[in-house]
Amino acid sequence: MMDQRALVKVRILGDDYSLRTEASAEHTKAVAEHVDRTIRAILSGSSTMETQKAAILAALQITDELFKERNACESLTGDLRQLAADIRPLLPPAKRGDEVGAA
Repeated sequence: MMDQRALVKVRILGDDYSLRTEASAEHTKAVAEHVDRTIRAILSGSSTMETQKAAILAALQITDELFKERNACESLTGDLRQLAADIRPLLPPAKRGDEVGAA
């Protein structure tokens, strides 16, 4: 079985990393750039913060962004399901997607 992962080189805080990933090189580089920008933004707010602590704070911030987006996606999915349920009775029977023989 062949390994479909590509090797992508990225730079974060001046350090080079070689990452094996199934994602595109462009996506992987964009992710690394986001991590780099987030850590740099945190470091710019403090002249004495250690890089490791800034990386942990960046991980927390990025994870918070992820959780908020997941919650927004779940909310939107629920809204779309409700909208579909509201619209279904207004559609002609052939377009409702009802199962054959359903009451």
